[in-house]
Amino acid sequence: MTTFKVSDVMTKQVIYLPAETTLDEAARVMREADIGDIVVTDGPGLLGMVTDRDIVVRAVAECLDPSTTTIGSIATRDIVMLEQHSTADEAAALMRERAIRRILVCDSERQLVGIVSLGDLAMRFDPSSALSDISEAAPSR
Repeated sequence: MTTFKVSDVMTKQVIYLPAETTLDEAARVMREADIGDIVVTDGPGLLGMVTDRDIVVRAVAECLDPSTTTIGSIATRDIVMLEQHSTADEAAALMRERAIRRILVCDSERQLVGIVSLGDLAMRFDPSSALSDISEAAPSR
C-alpha cells in the first residue's frame, strides 16, 4: 500500500444506537444511511458494534424475532480501535491479524472519529479490485 493515514480513508459518518434498539430498527437505520455497521452504546460508553452480517448470522439464522431482539444482545463486544494517524498498512495488518473487516478509529484521546473498513482500503488502494467495485456500487433496492 502506501503511507496514507487511516484518517485519509476512513468513513467519518458514525451512527450510534443504544443497546436497547431492536434489530428491525437498526436495519432500517442502516438502509437509510447506506451503511453496514452501527456502534452500540450503553449509556455514554461504547458497548460494541453490530454489522448487517451480525444481524443475519447471529439473529435471522437463529430465528430470533427482529422486532424484540436488541442490538445489544448480538453486538460484538471486543472493540478493536486504531488511532487516526496510523497508516493504512497498519489497519490492513490489524484486520488480517484479528480476522475482522472493520476497525473503529479514534483520536489521541481515544474518542471515536470514524470507522475504516476493508472496503474503504480497497477503494483507495486497489480501485480495480472486485472488492472495490462491490464497495463502490450503489445499493440495489
